[in-house]
Order: sequence, then structure tokens, then C-alpha cells
Amino acid sequence: MRFDLVDLQLFIAVAETRSITNGAQRLHLALASASERIKGLEQALGVVLLVRGRRGVELTPAGESLLDHARIVIHNVETLRGDLLAFARGVKATVRFLANTSGLSEYLPKTLAAFLGQHPHISIDVEERESGDIAHAILTGAADLGLAAEHALPDNIERIPFSEDRLVLVTARGDELAGRRQVDFSEVVERDFVGLITSSALHAHVTGHAARLGARLRFRARMNNFDAIGEMVAAGIGVAVMPEVAAKRCARAMKINVVRIRDPWANRRLAICARSFKALPRPAKQLADHLRAAAP
Repeated sequence: MRFDLVDLQLFIAVAETRSITNGAQRLHLALASASERIKGLEQALGVVLLVRGRRGVELTPAGESLLDHARIVIHNVETLRGDLLAFARGVKATVRFLANTSGLSEYLPKTLAAFLGQHPHISIDVEERESGDIAHAILTGAADLGLAAEHALPDNIERIPFSEDRLVLVTARGDELAGRRQVDFSEVVERDFVGLITSSALHAHVTGHAARLGARLRFRARMNNFDAIGEMVAAGIGVAVMPEVAAKRCARAMKINVVRIRDPWANRRLAICARSFKALPRPAKQLADHLRAAAP
């Protein structure tokens, strides 16, 4: 079965406008040509894709399925085009790199900027993920390198120690917990919280441990960085869980206190990870060496 990219683009346009006429206009095709292309698609697939009516067209279940796949195909073609244009501009390689929330926000920006400045022909595709998802992506080859909590890495993933990544509770200075050195997480799950946006890996990590205690955290506000969270906590909006390195940095400028969490899951170590450092492509090896040298 062979597909023409123009046919798929036309089908997407027709599906989105619910009109063969409007779909043809979007792709600058004659109506007769567009109609023949749609009929050709239906004949090649052996299914009816559109129900034609006086007010336009409706997708059949087969048409809905083709629309989903067509969008993926066209997206991948656009990605391919973008990658090849990057080669034309002189970018020779891309390293696929995943990191957890604290690694991405606290350690990596300056480190990766320094690496890219030293290697103008390498680009880095960075994405935030939970440590368990990073491990899975490394094993399946979806990523070259990761920066993840070491406890989430299985034995068949190689790792290089990077830094401590303890999670702590942050409170306003006037809070009843502010004078405590440490707390059990179970003591605070009923409190109001300030946290990161729901798409962040750290949010999923913390709410997951609350769920294991049978609790659902109550968030008064969700912010997109630790500095904003610190400001909210200082104003007494709620408590927060954040990496110790971020909490101590915020505490130097904000009226907040840092309290350690006793639970074992809060005591983490970050590690640079790969399926095999020796088997990495040269650009990924160079990045791994740079991260090792930059480890705090």
C-alpha cells in the first residue's frame, strides 16, 4: 500500500474544514483533482472515508482513524525536514537528553550552555521526565543520556554519580513547622501546598508519594519555577516540597525556612545514565564527559 503525502495533506484539510471544496482551496488544488484524490484513497484502502452530504462531509470511523495516522505522518515529515535543514545550517548531531525537574532547573542550564558554546556543531534535545520514565527511555533507546534519581535506575543501566538531590519541605518563617529540623511527610499531607505545574516530573513524584499515604494534596497555587513557589510560601499561602539546593537558594532572599523530610524517598542522588557509555555516539560521549566534569 502506497501513500502520496499530498493525498494525506488533502485528507487532513478536508477533515478539518468538513468540505472537499475548502480542503482543495487550502492546498491550492482544483476541486475535480481533489475529489479524484479522495476517491483514489478510498479505493486504495478499500474503505469509505467520508460521508458526503449537502452541508459538507463527515468522517466515517475509518476516516477518523486515517486522520489520526495522517497527522502523525505529516508531523514526522515536518520533523524530518527540520532535522535536515539543521544539517544544512551546519548542525552535525543531536543528543537526546532527559532530566528530572531539579536537574533541569538547578544544575543544567549553565552547564548545557557552556557545552553548546564549546561545541557549535552539536545540538541537545532536552526534555523533562520522571526518573522512572528516564530509565525506560534509556533502555528502549528513546534517549541517549539521562540525569535521574539513582534509586530509579535498574542494574542494567550504567551511571555516573552527579550530585545529591534531597527533597525538603519549605515553610513560611512564621509557620508552626518552621522551627523543626525534620518532619514525616505524613504530618503535612493535609496542609495547603504550593507546587509546580501538573506537567512537571517533580509534581508527579510528590503527589504519587502522597497517594501512597492515602492522601490527595491540596494545592492553593501551581507555579512554573521554584522562585515563584518560594515567594508564595513566604507569603503564607502554603508549604512546598522542592530540591534542597533550590530551597536554600530561595531562603537567602526570601522569608522561608527549610525543613528536612524524613521519608526515604526524599533522600535522592542524581546520576548521569546511559545504556552503555562506551557505545554512545561521540557527541553524547562528549556531553557525558562534560557533565561529569561539571558535577557539583
